[in-house]
Amino acid sequence: MADQISKKGKLYLIPSTLGEIPPLEVLPISIKRAIEEINIYIVENEKTARHFIKKVSPRKSQPSLTLFPLNKFTEASEIPSFLNPCSEGYDVGILSEAGCPGIADPGAAVVKIAHERNIQVVPLVGPSSIILALMASGMNGQNFAFNGYLAIEGSERKKQIKTLERKSKEENQSQIFIETPYRNNKLLEELLKTVSGNTRICIACDITLTTEFIRTKPASQWKFEQVDLHKRPTIFIIQA
Repeated sequence: MADQISKKGKLYLIPSTLGEIPPLEVLPISIKRAIEEINIYIVENEKTARHFIKKVSPRKSQPSLTLFPLNKFTEASEIPSFLNPCSEGYDVGILSEAGCPGIADPGAAVVKIAHERNIQVVPLVGPSSIILALMASGMNGQNFAFNGYLAIEGSERKKQIKTLERKSKEENQSQIFIETPYRNNKLLEELLKTVSGNTRICIACDITLTTEFIRTKPASQWKFEQVDLHKRPTIFIIQA
C-alpha cells in the first residue's frame, strides 16, 4: 500500500489567516513553500483564494492555477473528481476560507474521499480559532466538545444551551460553539439569560487580529460588561 500511495500526488490541508493580517505573521514558512509548489486547489471562494495565494506568494503565476469550488452550491457528485489530479501524480491543496481545512469547514468531505482512495493527506500547521480560543479560555482542555452552530429558533436554542450547560457540569467538559457574526450579540444576550450565574463564559473574537478580544468570566459578571460582537468572528465557550 505504501508504494501505491507514493506514486500518487498528495492532498495538502492548507490553513489560512483568520482575517486581514499579513499571512506570515501567523503562518509558518511551510505554508508559503506549499503554495509555491502547488497549482491545483480546492477552495470555498475563488476570488478570496486567489487573493490569499497572491499575498503569500506574490510572484506565483495566477493563470497557472486550477481552482475547484467547494461550497454550498457544489454537487456532492462533483467532489470525487477534484482528487483526480492526485491519481495523475499531482499534489492538490485544500485552502480554507479562514483557519484550518476540515475543522468547521467543508474540506472534510474531500479528506474522507482521499483516505478511501489511499491518497496521502498532509495537514499543515496554521491557526484554528477553536483551538486558540480554548487555549486562552482557562477551561478544560482535556475534555471538550465543539458543537458548531446552535439552533436559530429561540426556544430550541435555549433548550440546547441548557443541555450543553448540564453536560458541561456532569462531565467537566468545555462546550464550544459559534454563531453567524451578525447574530453574535443576540446569542450572548440569550446565553446570559439562560445559564447559571456561576457558569463561566469565554468570549473569543477577532482571534490573531489587532482587535483580538478574549476574556473568561462568570455569567453573572458578564451582565455588567458591554461588549459589541456584531460582525466579529467569535468563539463561545461555556463551562459549568
